[in-house]
Amino acid sequence: MFLNKSITYIKSLVPHSLKKRIRLLALSGEEVHCPICKGNYLTFLPYGLQKRPNALCPNCGSLERHRLIWLYLNRKQLLSNRMRMLHVAPETMLFTKFRNNANIGYYPIDKSPKHYPSGTKQMDLTGLKYEDDYFDSILCSHVLEHIPDDRLAMRELFRVLKPGGWAILQVPVDTEREKTFEDWSITTPEERQKAFGQWDHVRVYGRDYQDKLREAGFTVMVDAFSMEFSWNERFRYGLAEEDIFFCKKSNS
Repeated sequence: MFLNKSITYIKSLVPHSLKKRIRLLALSGEEVHCPICKGNYLTFLPYGLQKRPNALCPNCGSLERHRLIWLYLNRKQLLSNRMRMLHVAPETMLFTKFRNNANIGYYPIDKSPKHYPSGTKQMDLTGLKYEDDYFDSILCSHVLEHIPDDRLAMRELFRVLKPGGWAILQVPVDTEREKTFEDWSITTPEERQKAFGQWDHVRVYGRDYQDKLREAGFTVMVDAFSMEFSWNERFRYGLAEEDIFFCKKSNS
């Protein structure tokens, strides 16, 4: 017991930057490539409750879904024009990319901004403080499953998007499930973990997720973008086999 406590204490004295350098040195290699930070490594790290293999970039902290979105944005040339972008719950590695892009007027928001990079504005997705038709683009990834009134949040996202604008609205989808599962009697973190897969989720989306987006007004294209890559490429980039929900607001 004393030895374990001593080791833990000694580890706590090592600066985070030094720990990171040691980790990157230990993982040096060419097997995988992070398209966000451009690093090459022996492997991505396991991540999540189930310890998904080949998931977490040891440098920038990106996960499978972040790398998939970044590749999608670039290969579809969605960042080539000047735009005003709303980014909900901004992931640090993408926050940095967007903030440094001269084409982007960048608006990062979250209900709890202290958990996100400095400059993130406090705002509730069910009551956005922006005028109608304000944004050219919206990125909202793995947020709606946390929000009790997700339909109101979807309508708010649609409201602030300009006609002709686009939005990428990602959630975890159980493709084996036809209908979204909700049960408002499930309230404790332990119950939600068991029912929804994560303690702070309030539902499990099914294949009807795209229908919910259409009900909010969006035109929805479900793009199996990850399947454009070979198996070897998906492994090298550490990509999720996850559809992209590419939404637009009609000009009419």
